[in-house]
Amino acid sequence: MNEMNFNGKTAVVTGGSGGIGSGICRVLAQAGGHVVVIGHRSEQKIQAVVSSLPGGPHMGVQVSVEDSSGLTELAGKIEQKYGRLDLLVNNAATTKLVPHDDLDGLDDELIDRIFRVNLRGPFACVRAFRNLLEKDDGGVVINITSEAAFTGKGSNIAYVASKAGLNSMTMTLARALAPKVRVFAVAPGFVDTGFVSRDPSWTKAAAAQAILENPLQPEDIGAAILSLTTIFRQSTGCVIPVDGGK
Repeated sequence: MNEMNFNGKTAVVTGGSGGIGSGICRVLAQAGGHVVVIGHRSEQKIQAVVSSLPGGPHMGVQVSVEDSSGLTELAGKIEQKYGRLDLLVNNAATTKLVPHDDLDGLDDELIDRIFRVNLRGPFACVRAFRNLLEKDDGGVVINITSEAAFTGKGSNIAYVASKAGLNSMTMTLARALAPKVRVFAVAPGFVDTGFVSRDPSWTKAAAAQAILENPLQPEDIGAAILSLTTIFRQSTGCVIPVDGGK
């Protein structure tokens, strides 16, 4: 049985300075990995996450997943510094609360941005890092989707559609990149982060729907990623719910 040991391996985590992303980074660093924390808004926040991680060397980079040329440039820097990439976690995402029956509130600009970040962004990352992921024994891609892809419930209709599309893309990429690269999606349910905690009533209602009593933490998503990366060596193209049994 393979242990959940990521010692000496390298991971890229997009959206790594956010609530779920920083938890994923901590789990991978605690398992011995070198973590490249990618964010696009606050350089200070990115570096704060990097500084908090055990082990290393780690790296923090400010680049948007919408910037394909910037991602390609970053791939060269990672190869120069680490010589390899074992894991790509496509965690960066965007959304905005828009009631599903408010069709006018979901304007074209917002729809396009959601699909650029949530769907095109992960594809652009895979495209940029493919050569690194295919080196040696091959690596793993894990796309962070959402329970919304299954339930049709979520912050807005475009967000739900983007996550369903990412589940589908996961299966297609698994075929396209086999056998060198394994591809999974992890679909979280309610995770206790700053974003969902802004509305206490929504938070309480969402948490109550899970049949397991312990609220999901960002590190739970990280643990699922670590398991898929290190243990599930004969699986690919799978969408794994991490939702407290919802």
